[in-house]
Amino acid sequence: MDVSVGNTGSQADSDYQPLTYCVLSRTITPMKLILAPMATLTHEALRRAVFRFGGCDEYYTEMIHAASLIHGGQFEKYYLLNGPCPERIVWQLTGTDVESITEGTRMVRDLGGIGVDLNMGCSAPEIYRFGAGIAWMMKPLEETRRLVHSVRQVLPDHLRLSVKMRLGDEDFTEEKLYQFADMLLDEGVTQLTLHPRSRKEKYTRPARWQYLEPFTQHVKERNPAVQVIGNGCVSDPASLDALLRRAPSLDGVMCARFAVQKPWLFAELQRHLENGTRNHLPVPYELPDSIDLFELADSFLTDLETYQPKEFYDSRSRRFFAYFLDNFMYHQFLKNQILNAHTHETQLAPLAEYFKKMPEERFVPYNDSNAL
Repeated sequence: MDVSVGNTGSQADSDYQPLTYCVLSRTITPMKLILAPMATLTHEALRRAVFRFGGCDEYYTEMIHAASLIHGGQFEKYYLLNGPCPERIVWQLTGTDVESITEGTRMVRDLGGIGVDLNMGCSAPEIYRFGAGIAWMMKPLEETRRLVHSVRQVLPDHLRLSVKMRLGDEDFTEEKLYQFADMLLDEGVTQLTLHPRSRKEKYTRPARWQYLEPFTQHVKERNPAVQVIGNGCVSDPASLDALLRRAPSLDGVMCARFAVQKPWLFAELQRHLENGTRNHLPVPYELPDSIDLFELADSFLTDLETYQPKEFYDSRSRRFFAYFLDNFMYHQFLKNQILNAHTHETQLAPLAEYFKKMPEERFVPYNDSNAL
């Protein structure tokens, strides 16, 4: 299939306007719901799975390596696909030097969307070791400032510049964190996403939500117009409530691996937030009575084959199933079978057999407000 770069969304896709609200004190305040950037995961196939249930307010792409992009890498066109909701795309760039990231920004700025995000939070050893991702938080402040300033200079005014970041290295302090954030604000960054973990902290440890509210208050004191997004450990309405009790001033929430496990997570959170307003806000899409998890897996794999190169099929399908299969009681049994399969048919076959024995796990009730 010839996969073209640019606006791949239909007119119906573009017309979708989600409604997300949260009550903070006595005021109805917009609360953005955002799909996090995840390597090998937030490609168009996953975005389409999320979109089937109403979508979210912003879809971050997976990390786009700036040097590969500007040198015309074989697979780069797949990273530039922007469906199914092109106007809600955020292009996330990563790299090791100012020049390549700036040039990468020039290349994506004409593709539409909300804007460009600079990855300053990825702590994968292979990323950090070469000076990308969270390494930008450890470099001399003026070097990172030069990057942010250079990117802002080539972005037109209507495109947003944002940064996704962590707390810092293992010796981080709030003073150093705020100093870093102040530099970003001074250079024109208007949205900050804080993943409150240090460089070496893994997902087995809870995110440090206690840092989110003081960080947000600091940013708002400097510039009330800048939006702060919290990222980490939101998996359902109860965890969202717990986060917002700790950090009520957040402008939005970014979800990562739990949105892969449950592509309907944003619809679940949106409904919860709408109910919190005590207003009967219209839902802008038709809800199914239940979610067929077999059909969802099948459609995801079909989209994967459509919107990703065949060379990516194994890595992308395995990453998806590593999270998606956690929906099932005997998920380890399924993972042993499916993660060792390499084709659409052989991956679905164990799932079909599983549902013959566990039919009650195939469907997730959807229109029952107590089910989500």
